[in-house]
Amino acid sequence: MVNISRINLNLFVVFEAIYTERGITRASDALKLTQPAVSHALGRLRALVGDPLFVREGNVMTPTPLAHELIGPVRRALREIEDSLNQLAEFDPQTSRREFKIGLRHMVEPLAIPNLMERIKDAALHVTISSVHHNRADFQMQLTMGTLAAAVDVLLPLTHNIHHEFLAGGPMVIVARRAHPAIDGAITLATYLEQDHILVSSRKIGPALEDLALAQLGFERRIKLRCQLYLTACKVASNSDLILTMPEHYARAINEPLGNQLIPFPAEVRAPDLYLYWHASSENDPANRWLRGQIMASFQQH
Repeated sequence: MVNISRINLNLFVVFEAIYTERGITRASDALKLTQPAVSHALGRLRALVGDPLFVREGNVMTPTPLAHELIGPVRRALREIEDSLNQLAEFDPQTSRREFKIGLRHMVEPLAIPNLMERIKDAALHVTISSVHHNRADFQMQLTMGTLAAAVDVLLPLTHNIHHEFLAGGPMVIVARRAHPAIDGAITLATYLEQDHILVSSRKIGPALEDLALAQLGFERRIKLRCQLYLTACKVASNSDLILTMPEHYARAINEPLGNQLIPFPAEVRAPDLYLYWHASSENDPANRWLRGQIMASFQQH
């Protein structure tokens, strides 16, 4: 049996860095240690567990099966130690140089980031915000490991360790250019169905939310363009007679410089609600609590 009191926990910090970076050089850069120091720590850990842990394949250090088995418990343990220490420390946004990584889908980023950066520009001069795309299949694991400080998304199935809070919701609106030949500040369902439409979705196929609502009423619209980003769709709409349907809170954030009309959707359709997500271990962390407060306040500005 291994005696934990005889183990230097820094060995596991090095192990986690090599696993993440897949190389001694990149791990040493991430940890701000020399390469010999990282290699020496890996050698000590190899002797401790009786396994090479990583096998060099070209320029990449490939984890062994035992390394894959160890990484989950090691990351959780390091995260818990870090969280415990963080909770003992005060967080001062005016002096902090922390980087906060926020998981944002590309459709949410233009809604979240501008107001957030405006809020913190004077109060947190040295804080860095990194907006990163998150995969819904593993974003909860990223919150658990601390790869993400928080995430914003629609309502998703959750494990008990992930907390969430409502951020924004609202109606759907129609976006059309100024001087559109068929639309001037209002629209009927009949006129809506006569137009050529833009469908915005990150999926390759399938209907949008508004298509499902129309189908329930027995209607189908004519899709002329399918694209991935609301910004792209709004720019196309501003220079053509195509129209699109989108959540009002996104529409107001994107269309102000484009000058497009925003018109109520001629049927009862609500946009998907947005929620803020964070891990339970960060609940009382002063830095994470500050970040969550800034994100929530920035959404209230819409």
